[in-house]
Amino acid sequence: MRLLVIEDDADLCRQLRTTLEHQGYAVDTAGDGEEGHFLGDTEPYDAVVLDLGLPVLDGLSVLRRWRADGRTMPVLILTARDRWTEKVEGIDAGADDYLTKPFQMEELAARLRALIRRVHGHASPELTCGPVRLDTRAGTVTLDGALVPLTGHEFRVLSYLMHHKGQVVSRGELTEHIYAQDFDRDSNTIEVFVGRLRRKLGAGLIETLRGQGYRLADPP
Repeated sequence: MRLLVIEDDADLCRQLRTTLEHQGYAVDTAGDGEEGHFLGDTEPYDAVVLDLGLPVLDGLSVLRRWRADGRTMPVLILTARDRWTEKVEGIDAGADDYLTKPFQMEELAARLRALIRRVHGHASPELTCGPVRLDTRAGTVTLDGALVPLTGHEFRVLSYLMHHKGQVVSRGELTEHIYAQDFDRDSNTIEVFVGRLRRKLGAGLIETLRGQGYRLADPP
């Protein structure tokens, strides 16, 4: 899963990126509203963390432009402690949730997990497909109850397919959602990650549809 963090405080932005990468996400960052708006307008993100007090273009304007252009990715806004009016304005502008500064990183990560689950119709933090269980809170995967170690890229591929269970996901779509912008992307490596997941979790877990992509579905 791929996230965008738009925050002009360089230290906080770095902390957010580090925390979220440790949670298993691919993370892009922007330090002002103009750059952030451009990335959100041109790249596919599974969720966005958006500070409202941004230079060049403020966060509310960024959010309103996205929504006016039909961008539907979930957005978590960050607001200053004493600016309760920003919360109201942010929600009215199309935000899905908000968090008041200062905040705990664990709470932010939990709120993002909830937003991503809801947008894909999942109520539980544990995603299952047959004997495979992915715990979005702990970032772990088990097969018949036994822990299965995965690399970061393998986890992101499985997580994306789990969130889209039953849907056909193209190789290009997977490539866009498991790599950050500054990563040297190669769509051919998706086949490598899928092959590794099949070896670790079962050959029948991920179905290949020739010319279309991959699909993960519960066994009959």
